[in-house]
Amino acid sequence: MADSLNEPHPTPRRHVIHTQRARAERRRDTGDGIPERQSLAPSGHDTQAHLGVTLQHTKAKAVTQRIDRGLTSEIHPTALQKIVWIRALLTVNRFRVVRAIDIAVACFPERPFKASLTAAQRAMRGLAKAKLVRRYRTDRLQHVYGLTVGGARWLHDQGIDATASVRRVADMSNPEHTLWMNFITLCCEARGVPAETESEALRELNAGRDKSADIKQGFVTVETGGRQRILRPDVLAYEQDGVTWFEIDRSKRGSDREAALCALAGRIGARLSNNQPLRRIVVLARTDRILLRALALLRGRVRDSDGLQLTSEIQRRFLEFEEGIFEVWAMVYVPDRQQYIDHCVGHVIVQLLPTWLPKVRLDSSNRQPLSGWFEEDYLPYRRPSARSPWTSPISPLLPFSSDASGSW
Repeated sequence: MADSLNEPHPTPRRHVIHTQRARAERRRDTGDGIPERQSLAPSGHDTQAHLGVTLQHTKAKAVTQRIDRGLTSEIHPTALQKIVWIRALLTVNRFRVVRAIDIAVACFPERPFKASLTAAQRAMRGLAKAKLVRRYRTDRLQHVYGLTVGGARWLHDQGIDATASVRRVADMSNPEHTLWMNFITLCCEARGVPAETESEALRELNAGRDKSADIKQGFVTVETGGRQRILRPDVLAYEQDGVTWFEIDRSKRGSDREAALCALAGRIGARLSNNQPLRRIVVLARTDRILLRALALLRGRVRDSDGLQLTSEIQRRFLEFEEGIFEVWAMVYVPDRQQYIDHCVGHVIVQLLPTWLPKVRLDSSNRQPLSGWFEEDYLPYRRPSARSPWTSPISPLLPFSSDASGSW
């Protein structure tokens, strides 16, 4: 009885509930309490909105993860292979000897360099396996290709005249100069600029010539060392404002060739034998030593003409306004004003040949830079800032996608 009297009396249940409610009300009033539990299930309208957002996110994710199929999205792979083979064999037939990088420029200039070179090597392996081209190695360990009799016959079957070139390629020990001429010509055409190698330009110059007339041997005649020299370009490109003359310097110029280059630079703005104005001379040097010597020659012309007051149409003043890019100024007659004014008539551009590009390896052993491809302002030459930038190349295969039968 005593123990029961000492025990605390139990709190009534109604008092406990009342106390808990009071505490909850105080928490809501002061903002210190835990918010009331909300249902995790959305309402009908919220459910539709949630599903719509989820569906849009799924579609956007699918678009971002969609594989870019490239040209095969517009051309069937079988037809595309035939188109590539035809264009590659046409390139070999035109230039007689090519490298894989030349086929990359001719067929895939719109792609990044690695993708372009990979596609070109794959195409040439297929053509070599089909015995349409034959692979050779030069004295400088470059791999080149020539057109076989079977390749010429295959082009004949497509309605294209062709001649095998394997015998000629087999006799070539170091066709480096020819290969670079072909490469620069293809780079110009990839930019949408028609171009010709030295032999093609001379053939075009004498087209339609009267049989009794003398054959034209070059495009301009200059005087060096007391005698006249007829000069021919390695590559001639036809742009809207005139022609671009390319000089590929594989070796150091002798005194006569240095004088000829300086004399040629003094003819910028004048008309050549084909009646086209000469607007640009591009000197592509194989090594840094050759590059520096060409720059020294032109910077000498800048010093000689510094402060020169032009008094005749044949005088030229030179100004280097960018590294390796020289402006050429001359007196130009303006009919509307009926007077002569000083005007920039063209440019001389000196830069390195991209000799590192043919040396690139597509595996981890590569030590060559990947710069200088068409994404940059480098091929076929660096564009002066005063002119509009180069346009990006487009695939040359697309115009022929509707006809893979060889009707070129």
